[in-house]
Amino acid sequence: MDREAEAPLRAAPHATPAERAALGKAARREAPRSGHAEFSPSPRRPDPLTVLEAQSADRVPELVPIRYARMTESPFRFYRGAAALMAADLAGTPVSGIRAQLCGDAHLLNFRLLASPERNLLFDINDFDETLPGPWEWDVKRLAASLVIAGRANSFTLRERAGVVRATVRSYREAMARFAGMRNLDVWYARTDAERLRTVATEQLGGRGRRNVDRALGKARSRDSLQAFGKLAEVVDGRLRIAADPPMVVPLTDLTPGVDRDAVFRQFGSMLAGYARSLPSDRRSLLEDFALVDVARKVVGVGSVGTRCWIVLLLGRDGGDP
Repeated sequence: MDREAEAPLRAAPHATPAERAALGKAARREAPRSGHAEFSPSPRRPDPLTVLEAQSADRVPELVPIRYARMTESPFRFYRGAAALMAADLAGTPVSGIRAQLCGDAHLLNFRLLASPERNLLFDINDFDETLPGPWEWDVKRLAASLVIAGRANSFTLRERAGVVRATVRSYREAMARFAGMRNLDVWYARTDAERLRTVATEQLGGRGRRNVDRALGKARSRDSLQAFGKLAEVVDGRLRIAADPPMVVPLTDLTPGVDRDAVFRQFGSMLAGYARSLPSDRRSLLEDFALVDVARKVVGVGSVGTRCWIVLLLGRDGGDP
């Protein structure tokens, strides 16, 4: 019998709550909270344009100007596209030494209402393009800075912006304190669902907050495969296809003129099959009931513009089952 298979999943026991609290206080001594209050750029700080150009080197050349154009539209849009710049700056700031799997781009617009696999509406992070292990402080600082920039754009006063940031980081701190006292499974299943969001909005913002949340919930519930299908698909020569809208949406056949379409689609089909094999069996069974109909490159977001982002049109039992 394989002895490794008999070994426990975790070789060492968890530290006790008291031991974890002591470790946290020791980490705070290494990186006191006051040390996070100031930022002084290093004299060796790389030129921001050099960082952006380095990112653009392996992106689709004709899409890079779109990224730059979007970043120049407003300070907040620049911030959305500047995750690498902020990471370079944060690399020289104090850290406690506690690492986590980061979102990597935790600005406020990457927190949204989204549907779980069970179609329950949750409020959560919806973008992990930049995910990587790193200091937990980086995600919190990226979120806090995004609130300041968005507040300026919406004419919030300095006092109002400070209040929003303090409330946000306080909520983070209190949530982490709750999680520290919970069982592992309870932390795993912790969620902020639509009803909880509605309750919080009512408590903090009254009737207006509840109405705003209700409108957002209604809009979120309308975003499904049929909504995307109606927006992105069309009938061409009697066959369903992804509608071309260059350069924002370019069907694969338009990107590869003169290339055998069937051969290209077989390659994408093979990639999807590989993805399906990585899924749990129930998800894999569902995906295998759909057929690949079309593929297109799509421009998305700000920071991701120029990367090779693809959308696929999959159909189930008929043309009305996307």
